[in-house]
Amino acid sequence: MQAVADRMITLLDRLEPEGNLNNKIERLVEGELQRRLTRYELTDRQLSRKYSCGFAEFKRNHRVAQAGYTFEVESDFWDWEMALDGIATSQEMLGTLAVKRDS
Repeated sequence: MQAVADRMITLLDRLEPEGNLNNKIERLVEGELQRRLTRYELTDRQLSRKYSCGFAEFKRNHRVAQAGYTFEVESDFWDWEMALDGIATSQEMLGTLAVKRDS
Protein backbone atom coordinates (compact mmCIF):
# COMPACT_ATOMS: atom_id res chain seq x y z
CA MET A 1 0.00 0.00 0.00
CA GLN A 2 1.26 3.43 -0.87
CA ALA A 3 2.23 5.64 2.05
CA VAL A 4 -0.05 8.51 3.00
CA ALA A 5 1.71 11.86 3.20
CA ASP A 6 2.22 13.26 6.70
CA ARG A 7 0.21 16.36 5.84
CA MET A 8 -2.74 14.16 4.83
CA ILE A 9 -2.51 12.18 8.07
CA THR A 10 -2.53 15.46 10.03
CA LEU A 11 -5.67 16.59 8.20
CA LEU A 12 -7.32 13.20 8.66
CA ASP A 13 -6.58 13.34 12.39
CA ARG A 14 -8.28 16.74 12.56
CA LEU A 15 -11.30 15.60 10.55
CA GLU A 16 -11.64 12.18 12.15
CA PRO A 17 -9.94 12.12 15.57
CA GLU A 18 -11.03 8.57 16.48
CA GLY A 19 -9.80 5.29 15.00
CA ASN A 20 -6.96 4.02 12.88
CA LEU A 21 -6.05 5.37 9.45
CA ASN A 22 -8.15 2.82 7.54
CA ASN A 23 -11.23 3.57 9.64
CA LYS A 24 -10.77 7.31 9.17
CA ILE A 25 -10.48 6.96 5.41
CA GLU A 26 -13.48 4.62 5.32
CA ARG A 27 -15.63 7.14 7.24
CA LEU A 28 -14.57 9.94 4.90
CA VAL A 29 -15.32 7.84 1.83
CA GLU A 30 -18.69 6.84 3.28
CA GLY A 31 -19.51 10.48 4.02
CA GLU A 32 -18.61 11.51 0.48
CA LEU A 33 -20.71 8.70 -0.99
CA GLN A 34 -23.66 9.76 1.17
CA ARG A 35 -23.21 13.37 0.03
CA ARG A 36 -23.16 12.36 -3.61
CA LEU A 37 -26.14 10.06 -3.17
CA THR A 38 -28.12 12.91 -1.62
CA ARG A 39 -27.20 15.24 -4.49
CA TYR A 40 -28.19 12.65 -7.11
CA GLU A 41 -31.47 11.91 -5.34
CA LEU A 42 -32.23 15.64 -5.21
CA THR A 43 -31.66 15.93 -8.96
CA ASP A 44 -33.96 12.94 -9.55
CA ARG A 45 -36.72 14.47 -7.37
CA GLN A 46 -36.39 17.91 -8.96
CA LEU A 47 -36.60 16.57 -12.51
CA SER A 48 -39.45 14.20 -11.62
CA ARG A 49 -41.33 17.18 -10.24
CA LYS A 50 -40.42 19.40 -13.21
CA TYR A 51 -41.70 16.90 -15.79
CA SER A 52 -44.41 15.29 -13.61
CA CYS A 53 -43.08 11.80 -14.30
CA GLY A 54 -40.19 9.48 -13.63
CA PHE A 55 -37.22 9.11 -15.93
CA ALA A 56 -38.48 5.85 -17.51
CA GLU A 57 -41.75 7.53 -18.53
CA PHE A 58 -39.90 10.67 -19.66
CA LYS A 59 -37.70 8.53 -21.90
CA ARG A 60 -40.51 6.22 -23.08
CA ASN A 61 -42.64 9.21 -24.11
CA HIS A 62 -39.75 10.76 -26.08
CA ARG A 63 -40.06 14.04 -24.19
CA VAL A 64 -36.80 15.36 -25.66
CA ALA A 65 -38.14 14.93 -29.20
CA GLN A 66 -41.54 16.35 -28.18
CA ALA A 67 -39.77 19.46 -26.89
CA GLY A 68 -37.96 19.89 -30.21
CA TYR A 69 -34.57 18.84 -28.84
CA THR A 70 -34.20 22.08 -26.92
CA PHE A 71 -30.98 22.52 -24.99
CA GLU A 72 -32.80 22.65 -21.65
CA VAL A 73 -34.72 19.39 -22.11
CA GLU A 74 -31.76 17.54 -23.60
CA SER A 75 -29.53 18.78 -20.79
CA ASP A 76 -32.14 17.65 -18.25
CA PHE A 77 -32.24 14.23 -19.91
CA TRP A 78 -28.47 13.75 -19.52
CA ASP A 79 -28.40 15.20 -16.01
CA TRP A 80 -31.23 12.88 -15.02
CA GLU A 81 -29.60 9.82 -16.54
CA MET A 82 -26.33 10.69 -14.81
CA ALA A 83 -28.14 11.18 -11.49
CA LEU A 84 -29.80 7.76 -11.73
CA ASP A 85 -26.49 6.13 -12.58
CA GLY A 86 -24.92 8.00 -9.68
CA ILE A 87 -27.64 6.76 -7.32
CA ALA A 88 -27.04 3.15 -8.36
CA THR A 89 -23.26 3.47 -8.18
CA SER A 90 -23.29 5.23 -4.81
CA GLN A 91 -25.68 2.67 -3.33
CA GLU A 92 -23.53 -0.18 -4.64
CA MET A 93 -20.37 1.35 -3.19
CA LEU A 94 -22.07 2.02 0.16
CA GLY A 95 -23.22 -1.61 0.15
CA THR A 96 -19.63 -2.71 -0.37
CA LEU A 97 -18.57 -0.67 2.67
CA ALA A 98 -21.40 -2.12 4.76
CA VAL A 99 -20.52 -5.71 3.80
CA LYS A 100 -16.88 -5.14 4.73
CA ARG A 101 -17.91 -3.63 8.06
CA ASP A 102 -20.21 -6.60 8.84
CA SER A 103 -17.58 -9.24 8.08
